[in-house]
Amino acid sequence: MKKLIGFELKKLFSRRLTQAAFALVLLLSFVLDFSTYQNKYAFDGAGREGTGKEAVEIDKEVVERYAGVLTNEKVQRMLADLVPKTGEDEINALYIYHNATQSAISARFADRYGSWNGSTVADVFGEEEVTIGYVDGWLSVSRDLVKILIFFSLFLMVMTAPVFCGEYGGVDQILLAARYGRTKCAGAKAVACVLAALLTTTAVLALNLAMAFAFYGGEGLDCSILFAQMTYIEGGIPFNLTCGTMLAYQTLLAFTGALGVVGITLIFSAACKNPMVALAASAVVYGLPVLLPVSETNPLFRLVGLFPTYHAQFVSLMSVEQLGGGALYALWAVPAAAVLLAGGSVLARGIFTKHQVS
Repeated sequence: MKKLIGFELKKLFSRRLTQAAFALVLLLSFVLDFSTYQNKYAFDGAGREGTGKEAVEIDKEVVERYAGVLTNEKVQRMLADLVPKTGEDEINALYIYHNATQSAISARFADRYGSWNGSTVADVFGEEEVTIGYVDGWLSVSRDLVKILIFFSLFLMVMTAPVFCGEYGGVDQILLAARYGRTKCAGAKAVACVLAALLTTTAVLALNLAMAFAFYGGEGLDCSILFAQMTYIEGGIPFNLTCGTMLAYQTLLAFTGALGVVGITLIFSAACKNPMVALAASAVVYGLPVLLPVSETNPLFRLVGLFPTYHAQFVSLMSVEQLGGGALYALWAVPAAAVLLAGGSVLARGIFTKHQVS
C-alpha cells in the first residue's frame, strides 16, 4: 500500500499543470505579501512619514506610546495627540489617515470634527479588557491569506481533478482488471490526494507566515483584533481575540478547507469523463454557497458556513458564535471537513470501482 501511495503522489506532483498551478500560488503569495508591505503608509503627526519598512516602524513607535490595556484615559490621550481637528466646512476628520493607531481611535471614539464622541471603552468593546498594540501588520497578513487560500483551493481542484477520470482513457481497463485495482489502488489515490493537500497547504502557510515575520516582526500577536482600522473586516469578528488566536483559527481553517475541497473534487473526478469537466463541476460546487440567498444572521448559515468556501473566507464563519470555554463555532469546520473528505473518498472509490471497462 505504501508503494501505491508513493506512486500516486509522484504522479500528482509530476503533472506539469499541477506544478505550474502551485508555482502560481507561491508567486501570488510573494507578490501580494510584498506589495501590501511596500504600500504601507504612516505619518506620526510630527513631520515623520514613510512607506514600506519606514511606515511599519512609525506605526510601531506610535502605538508603543499607548500599548497595553485600553482605558478611557488612553482614549483621551490618543484623541488629543493623534486625531486631527477640523472645522464645520472642512473634511470629515474620520476620513483623514495618518497612521494605524489614529485611524482606529478615530473610527470608534471621534466625531466628524476630531473631538471625543462621548463613547467609553465599555460602550464600544464591552467589559472585557482590550489589549492594544501593533496589529496592523498581522491583520494585513490575514486579509491577504483569504485571497491566497481561495486561489489555492482552485489549485487543489486542478491537482485532484485528474486522479480518477485521468485514467479513463484506457488505463482504467488495466487498473480495474488488476488484482488490487478495485481496492487498494482506488484507496491509494484518495490517500495520496489527502497527503498532497496537507503538504502543499503547509508549504503555502509556511511561506506566508515566514514573510509576515520578516516584514512585521512578532509584535502584536498578543493584542486584540478589535482595536484596528475599520478597513479590516477581521476586526468585525465580534469576539475579543488576539491576532495570534485569529491566525491559529485561520491556519486550522486553511487545512480543513483544503481537505473539504479534496473530498468534493474526488467525487467529480470519479464521476466525470475528463479532468476539465471535473474541474468545472468542482469549482461550481465550491462557489455555490456564497451565491445562496442565506445571510449570516440566517440560522441556515450555521450549515452553509461549514462548506470549504467559508473556511477560506474565515471571518463569517468565526463570527457565528462563541462556544463554552471561549472556543468559536468555527471549530465545527473540523468534523465538517472530515465528513466531506470521508464521504467524498468513499463515494469516489465506489464510482471508480464500478466503472465499466470493455
